[in-house]
Amino acid sequence: MTLGDRVLRVGTRTSPMALHQANLVADMLKGLCPDLGVEVVGIETSGDRWQGDLAELGGKGAFMKEIDRALVLGAVDAAVHCVKDVPGDVPLAMGTTFAAYLAREDVHDAVVWRAGSRYGKLDELPSGTRLGTSSVRRKAQLLKYRPDLHVERIRGNVNSRLARLDAERQYEALVLGCSGLRRIGMDDRIGQVLPLDIMCPAVGAGVIGVQCRTNDPGVLELLRLLDHAETRLHVRAERAMLHALQGHCNSPIAGHCTTTMDGQLSLIGMVFTREGGKFAYAHEWDAPTRPDELGGYVAAVLARKGARNIIAGIPH
Repeated sequence: MTLGDRVLRVGTRTSPMALHQANLVADMLKGLCPDLGVEVVGIETSGDRWQGDLAELGGKGAFMKEIDRALVLGAVDAAVHCVKDVPGDVPLAMGTTFAAYLAREDVHDAVVWRAGSRYGKLDELPSGTRLGTSSVRRKAQLLKYRPDLHVERIRGNVNSRLARLDAERQYEALVLGCSGLRRIGMDDRIGQVLPLDIMCPAVGAGVIGVQCRTNDPGVLELLRLLDHAETRLHVRAERAMLHALQGHCNSPIAGHCTTTMDGQLSLIGMVFTREGGKFAYAHEWDAPTRPDELGGYVAAVLARKGARNIIAGIPH
């Protein structure tokens, strides 16, 4: 591994959470190579600037395309992403790869109550209560569990959504990821952690991925030292399922892979209609050497249970 006097430039979105993740990666790299210069480069993306429906910009890829361009053109040497925000229906930028997946953090979602709320659990909410979320997956599962609630989409980074929750008093609560709240030091706002049988996680939930150019062997070799092998297996299975389902950014798809006590890979996959009224569910197991096959098989089981019809019925 030869980087010489090179300063490693790490590209990231400019939201507080994204900057925290990039600085975490930078600190890990400095821990491996104390003499290495590392610079975090904030890149504002079209997805961050746009306040409308992401589908009009081409979905979650709107959070990556400017960063991808900077990586491919050599303006940055690595890019840090939340893996759950990496589209499953769009290939990675040519000549790039995810060299590292950091060890997975908490995959649970949480209810965050507005300041002054008198409630502590979803079950306590009266019919018609308004909740906010940025995720079609969360909305579908909330309505599957409590179809009498009003669940609305709310855009913006986590910090701005929390500020709006308290200031506007438009929603009784938001539903956000536990790991993201902890990354920005807002874990004190976690009001109710939702169990996985109520809220199945997003594909790649709780995982930070580090992308780089394949023709940059020094950086590739260094970043691979950060890779968590078990997390990579889980992400491969989940994303193989996502890719095979051919879902788009408006498709409520959930997927969660774990390793069982006897060393098998266990993958749960779910596909929902937008309002959660219909869903397909599959849970299968396979050897740890077969994450891609497991993901493909779970997608096939979901397809037999109507997942493709559900996805086809959801507008892009």
